[in-house]
Formats: sequence, structure tokens, C-alpha cells
Amino acid sequence: MADSINTQNTTYPIPVFYYSVTIDNEEPIAFSEVSGLAIEYETITYKDGLSYREGSKHMPGLGTPVNVTLQKGIVKGDSYLLDWINTIKLNTVEKRDLTISLLNEAGEPTVSWVVKNAFPKKLDAPSFNASSNEVAIESLELMASDLEIKNPST
Repeated sequence: MADSINTQNTTYPIPVFYYSVTIDNEEPIAFSEVSGLAIEYETITYKDGLSYREGSKHMPGLGTPVNVTLQKGIVKGDSYLLDWINTIKLNTVEKRDLTISLLNEAGEPTVSWVVKNAFPKKLDAPSFNASSNEVAIESLELMASDLEIKNPST
């Protein structure tokens, strides 16, 4: 017997192919891939006089920077990412917030990752190959200060 829609919505994992990316609350930009949404902390090791018997103590330290990679197909006349990375050459880097939302069937966010104070650090052009018929994909690497996870359904 098939599960009810409510059971499917609350117990089935959400597929990763339906998502949106917005930068500074602008219109969503179509990216083919987003990676690097990770929260990580350095580890502090503390040793005292009793460490020979009780072992070292470990605790979380400072958070590490968030490194996000965005990939999208190159479209004629679309220079948004290039304009953003060129602000570095002008010595006026613009830090922006990104929101990556995993969407349900109705296009509503189920989980969102908010990348805070991101700035571009690398823009990769596509690889060129005369015997290939693949789409030209550019890749933008960003560094951010923080990552916040929001779950609107809770």
C-alpha cells in the first residue's frame, strides 16, 4: 500500500535537484551546482598534569570560514558574477549574503542555508574541448564568515 502524502512529506528525504539561490535578496539565479555548505570548528586540545592518566581534553574552538562553490552555465550578456569579482580589482570588494533554499513540490523553501558576508575569491572559466558538446560552465568560489541553517517548517 502506498504511503499518504502527509507521511511522504514528513518521512521521505527531500531530493536535492529543486533549489534556488538568491544573492542579497535579488531575483534567484540559476546555478547548476552548489557545494561547500559546511559548518566546521577547529579543535582545541588541552593537556594538564593528569593527562598521562585521564588523557587529553578536546573542545571546539573557533569556526572556520565557509567556502562555497557555485557553478552555472555561461549565458550571453550575463555578467553578474564577473561584475562581482571585478569589484576586488577596484579594491572595493562587496560582501553579500546568499540564501540557498531546498524547495518542495510547490516551490516553497523547506530548508535554507544563509551564507553571511560572502565575497568572491576565484572565478574559473570552462574547459574548452573541440570534440565535446557540453555546456560551458563557469565556477565561482566564495569565502564567507558564517553559515546559518533555517528550517521554516519548525
